[in-house]
Amino acid sequence: MKIWLDGNLVDEAAAKISVFDHGLLYGDGVFEGIRFYNGRIFRLEAHIRRLFESARAIVLDLPWSQEDICRFTCETVAANGLSDGYIRLVVTRGCGELGLNPYLCPRPSMFIIASTIKLYPEEHYTNGLALITCATRRPAPGALMPQVKSLNYLNNIMAKVEAIQANALEAIMLNEQGYVAECTGDNLFIIKNGVLLTPLISDGALDGITRGVILELAASLAIPFQERSLTRYDIFIADECFLTGTAAEVIPVVSLDRRTIGSGNPGPLTRRFIEGFKQLTHSSGTPFS
Repeated sequence: MKIWLDGNLVDEAAAKISVFDHGLLYGDGVFEGIRFYNGRIFRLEAHIRRLFESARAIVLDLPWSQEDICRFTCETVAANGLSDGYIRLVVTRGCGELGLNPYLCPRPSMFIIASTIKLYPEEHYTNGLALITCATRRPAPGALMPQVKSLNYLNNIMAKVEAIQANALEAIMLNEQGYVAECTGDNLFIIKNGVLLTPLISDGALDGITRGVILELAASLAIPFQERSLTRYDIFIADECFLTGTAAEVIPVVSLDRRTIGSGNPGPLTRRFIEGFKQLTHSSGTPFS
């Protein structure tokens, strides 16, 4: 495997960062997860634009342009000879002295991995996921901005631990007001009376790239949709439910906290979104070879 690291494609064994990198010491940095299908990187420009927005939000100046990083990403995928897979692009604050002061790090570091990922077993894409509600809450925007895809993912990790300990693959996270924010790594959608509903960004949901694709598909399929505050009650009484994310793609949900959602099977509109998403990902994107 070839890894892009600070300007060079190196072998996996040689892809190393310093123990003084603030990304390692303090989780100080940002990242993007990106998919590629059939020799094309899906929504590459949107992902890189969001990377720059995350970096700007944490006062991290990137020495590369968006066009540069798009090119580096394409080079990395091409060097690994894959036609389908997953990209993890990480920018750290870089090396510096011990202590929190980010201004003591003269230059950020970046690495790009092109590999494969399997978030959930295949049978759950057919039969649906069972979710739980975890006790770990999403941080308030005044504490940690949910729109920043930062390297500090401990909040999500502890929620994932809760899910695993409860023998679930995924968990819903609420905000401090009790509204649904998102799952540990995915956005959430429900369908009620033919209307597509998803939590507000201001309630703690990440403005996911795949989330945006689903809203585009809803418009093209003439399915009405709303972004509004949701509670667990809304999910319990929903006709259908599904999750979205770059790694997860689109996956149906059939229960929450052992309560059946809808018929207990992936619903017809969910299947339309899954099919529409597959068609779009396999027919568009940025070629890398």
